[in-house]
Amino acid sequence: MSYVAPVKDMLFNIQHLANIEQIAQIPGFEDAGLDTAQAVLEEAAKFNEGVLAPLNWEGDKNPSSWKDGVVTATPGFKEAFQQFTEGGWQGLQHPAEFGGQGLPKTIGAVCGEMQNSANLSFALCPLLSDGAIEALLTAGSDELKATYLEKLVSGQWTGTMNLTEPQAGSDLAMVRTRAEPQPDGTYKVFGTKIFITWGEHDMAENIVHLVLARVQGAPEGVKGISLFVVPKFMVNADGSLGARNDVHCVSIEHKMGIKASPTAVLQFGDHGGAVGYLVGQENRGLEYMFIMMNAARYGVGVQGIAIAERAYQQAVQFSKDRVQSRPVDGSIAASAPIIHHPDVRRMLMTMRAYVEGCRALASVAASAYDAAHHHPDADVRKPNQAFYEFMVPLVKGYSTEMSLEVTSLAVQVHGGMGFIEETGVAQYYRDAKILTIYEGTTAIQANDLVGRKTARDGGQTAKGIAGQIETTEAELLQSGTAHAVAMAKRLKAGREAFIDVVNFVAGNTKASPNAVFSGSVPYLMLAGNLMAGWQLGRAMLVAQEAVAAGTDVAFMQAKITTARFYADHLLSKIPGMRDSIVEGFDSVTALALDAF
Repeated sequence: MSYVAPVKDMLFNIQHLANIEQIAQIPGFEDAGLDTAQAVLEEAAKFNEGVLAPLNWEGDKNPSSWKDGVVTATPGFKEAFQQFTEGGWQGLQHPAEFGGQGLPKTIGAVCGEMQNSANLSFALCPLLSDGAIEALLTAGSDELKATYLEKLVSGQWTGTMNLTEPQAGSDLAMVRTRAEPQPDGTYKVFGTKIFITWGEHDMAENIVHLVLARVQGAPEGVKGISLFVVPKFMVNADGSLGARNDVHCVSIEHKMGIKASPTAVLQFGDHGGAVGYLVGQENRGLEYMFIMMNAARYGVGVQGIAIAERAYQQAVQFSKDRVQSRPVDGSIAASAPIIHHPDVRRMLMTMRAYVEGCRALASVAASAYDAAHHHPDADVRKPNQAFYEFMVPLVKGYSTEMSLEVTSLAVQVHGGMGFIEETGVAQYYRDAKILTIYEGTTAIQANDLVGRKTARDGGQTAKGIAGQIETTEAELLQSGTAHAVAMAKRLKAGREAFIDVVNFVAGNTKASPNAVFSGSVPYLMLAGNLMAGWQLGRAMLVAQEAVAAGTDVAFMQAKITTARFYADHLLSKIPGMRDSIVEGFDSVTALALDAF
């Protein structure tokens, strides 16, 4: 159950697909080229392989525990978190002015993948802090920034996101937590929040809760929600910690997976009111919370890639060790390791192709984020922002649904042993399930893709991306190898199907919403499949040139083979998906409700 960080594959993507040397031309990122990326990734690999990965199974067997309002993390987690903060890992991609290292997301995201592969439950704590940091950087007052950011960026304090309430799951219009203005400019916060990841724990000195609440007299619905900082401990003027605030953990959930990550029920204001500080302006809380959510949605997509990578590694090792049955081709006369069986190879190749495709997609999206947020030229920022925003629901939705398939295949490769907890592979399957649910279910990502990302601009962004895919097809055809021609053929069929679906979505969302939204998740899966396949098509072109030049031939040949498998076995599904979306919508809602 050991983990080896796939540094080589990550660096391939960073260099050839995400174009790190172009990112390093952006002011502020001059020192963040390939050499820096390699140095950071190698250090991250050591920490995650050596410190976090060995604690993963322990966290599943011996989860966080709650007693009398106090949450104690899994044994070993507190010490590991101290090493994590001492190494500066929390501040990797946050601004230097608050003590961070100011590295691009292109580098930070793959370090995040390593953390999540090593220990998903542990990695959720820094992920939530990242969201809190983003929200404060964007909307916090100078005073809030001065009080909280340096300690959050260092990891000395951690952050949380408090949206959900017992009656308000994904429907934030139903948020009832209230905030009462006080004469000194603070607010008193009252209410209950559920599903708060790392909402209480003993790993850091303070916890900075970002809380959605309604100020008295605010408009109903989402227009009346504000965002507040509610610290666990009050912060004195000199930065030291003061009295305990009126926020308490009344229980933690018992979960199917991510058991070491405490999921808290937090009660605000049972003893007179929790002191809160307004972030930005009243009634704009949802807007600010979306900054946190978009950062977290990308991060959860990376979690999907991470858990799939860990499951793939374990399945490969098991298939090399497990001896069972003679190969069907008679190449070995006696029983052999199961990796010799074609169907096991099919499962392993499916896992590998999915992981490499989604990792490449996430890397390219991170690069677009860096250009969108930091490039000095607005004409460069704008298209990169549109590209990144289109990719976020795909990275989140497709990569997490992919992780369910991959972790399920890992259990399948293990056979009966996979169903036994001692092999450890079942944990990955259980842990992966939450990824398609939190930070917005797959259907919510699909709603975003349909409404905000496709229908709103009449499909123009989507079609612009399709044009880039067409350019890759032409380059593949020009290269002329059998693998490249096969990839170009599958990409072309996928792109044409994608454009049909985009036209269907853009043309019918207003007039026939049920027809469009009944196929919204299939549309997301089709788009994610195509975008990941496109990146592997680009990777194939790079790898072919490297093989021709005699550079790193074994690695590059494997990249070509994996891309070809993706084309033959995954991209090939897209035309059928198109048919179900464009021609099959009636049958989704045709059955009378009382017939269910």
